[in-house]
This record gives sequence, structure tokens and C-alpha cells, in this order.
Amino acid sequence: MTGTLREIWRHPIKSHGREALTTITLEPGRTLPWDRTWAVAHEMSKADGSTWVPCANFSRVAKAPALMAIEARLDPEARQLVLTHPDLTDLAFWPDTHPEALIDWVRPLMPENRAAPKRLIKVPGRGLTDSDFPSVTLCNYSSHRAVEQKLGQDMSIHRWRGNLWFDGLGPWEEFEWIGREVQIGKTRLVVRERTDRCMATAANPLTGLRDADTLGALRAGWDHEDFSIRAEVTQGGEIALGDTITLLRR
Repeated sequence: MTGTLREIWRHPIKSHGREALTTITLEPGRTLPWDRTWAVAHEMSKADGSTWVPCANFSRVAKAPALMAIEARLDPEARQLVLTHPDLTDLAFWPDTHPEALIDWVRPLMPENRAAPKRLIKVPGRGLTDSDFPSVTLCNYSSHRAVEQKLGQDMSIHRWRGNLWFDGLGPWEEFEWIGREVQIGKTRLVVRERTDRCMATAANPLTGLRDADTLGALRAGWDHEDFSIRAEVTQGGEIALGDTITLLRR
């Protein structure tokens, strides 16, 4: 079983923007570098930055769909992150030194009946993925196309907010990889679990409006609400677009 790595994406601030990459170096036991390094804790959050906490502690697309339309450009060396949104003026700042800039910028996108954004959280040594382990999300284009066909509409892959997108395999083949290792370039990752999904996937990444019953399509077509798989890096190294992804023998 082999496929091809077609896209690499990271999300520097959880639920607040996405950025395309052509290559990246993975490290064992770490999330994809600069992926979900920060997260926006809301006024009811118990997060204090000392340890990982579940996504319910943060402002996220599931509760504020307008956040889906944010895009990001990160330059770690220049210590600058640029966020864009079709309804807002671009924001250029560095989260560690001017977190209040983001809180003020994003406030107009938050529904009035939801907890307001309050502070930016960062946990040393790991990204704030939805999983309680530092995960990298692998997504299958064929499974995405199957959902599109079920819905009867084209959809952006960004609804799934995955890291690594591969092609050349059958729909849902990735679910058979749980507990096994895959190789991408010189790296290796062990697949730990399927990714359970929420209302975030209903939001259009261009408009930030809910316009697709993705969860309903998953339930109706396959009797689950899962899309993609979460894996843990066991052997680090550089990966790049065009690399082969191979399921290793048991």
C-alpha cells in the first residue's frame, strides 16, 4: 500500500488560521512544528498554560464558525504571524509579545451567545492538538471525495483542518492503519486513532458560514462521525510534497 503526500498544512493558532507548506521536519513525539502552538482561551476556560487541556477550553470553529475563514502566514525567524480574514483588516503581530492584539482582532468574529476570547495560551514543548498526545493528522483525499459525493457538493479540504494530505488510496483505507506504522520519506509515524469530528466541519473556509451537513453525511454514509487519523511521530526527518507514504509490514 502506497500513496503520495500532496499537501502539508499547519495551524499556528488553534482554530485561527491555516498555512500551506512544501516541506517540514518532523521530530519524534512532537506535533508538526508550529502547529497549534497557541490557542485562545475563553472567559470560562480552565487552561493556564501548564499542561494540555481539552478543546472545550478554547475558542474554536465549532462554536464560532466565522473563525474558519482565517488564513495565516508564519515567519518564526522574524517573529511575525500575519492573519487574514475576509471581514477584517490584516493583523501582523507576534503572539508571545502582543497576545492582546489577537484578542481584540478576533472579537468581532465571536457570536454574542458564546464565551468571549480572553487570553492566549501556550504549553511548552507541545502543540495544543485535540488529542491528549502530540499528534499529526493524516487525511485521505479519497475519503474526502466520498463525503463530497454523499453531500452532492464540492467542499474545501480545509474543513477538516488536517496536517498531511495524501492521495492514491481507496476511501477510508486509512482507518485500517490503527496501531500500525507508516513511513513518509525517511520519517515514521504510528497511527493511534481515528479523528472524531464536530460542527467545525460544517463551516465554509472561504466565508466562515455553515453550509454543509458534514456530520449528517458521515452518519448516513458510514455510520460514524470520523474523518482522518491521528498519528505520533516515532522517527523524525524531513518530509516534502511528492513523498511516498507507505504502510509498513506488521
